[in-house]
Amino acid sequence: MNILYIDASVRSDSRTQRLSQYFLDGFSSDNVSIKEIKLTHECIPPLTMESLEHRTELSEQGNFDEPIFHYARDYVDADMILICAPYWDLSFPATLKTYIEAINVVGLVFMYDENGKPIGLCNAKRLVYITTAGGEIISDDFGYGYIKELAEKFHGIKNVDYIKAEKLDIVGADVEKILSKAEDKIDKLITEINKECEKAE
Repeated sequence: MNILYIDASVRSDSRTQRLSQYFLDGFSSDNVSIKEIKLTHECIPPLTMESLEHRTELSEQGNFDEPIFHYARDYVDADMILICAPYWDLSFPATLKTYIEAINVVGLVFMYDENGKPIGLCNAKRLVYITTAGGEIISDDFGYGYIKELAEKFHGIKNVDYIKAEKLDIVGADVEKILSKAEDKIDKLITEINKECEKAE
């Protein structure tokens, strides 16, 4: 199984990253290959009129071997996608949005049918979204919810899972207990995934 690990965490002591690594550690290295994209180490510029027109021209030609599409190719080819994204300003860090712009390519990641309905072209059957928040996650709609809709409605990824740990910085919070509960949910998810993989073999 090929896992694409998209890390949008910023802090060196990221609790979101801790949970994401816990998830990855739950799989045997014998049958899992992990490709990590640390977004703070990448240089993904936002789309401009010029870059969008260039990308559209290449897409219409079906020329997806160009370097501009390498993030999208990795995304399409993955068997499972893990997104590590802290909860910022009701959503996630801006680096994740520019990454999404880079991978959301018509003709490669999705296409439109004759009625204008998007059809996903991704190989992945599952996307896992992990987030943490110092305060309360007021709404899931603009962070996880956005990713879920995009994955299901555009990319063709039917199973989207959500792991969150919130209120970590509230005075008196038992941080380790909160993170441990999230890890328990991860354990259950890993068991479910491994069972699905066994059935598929």
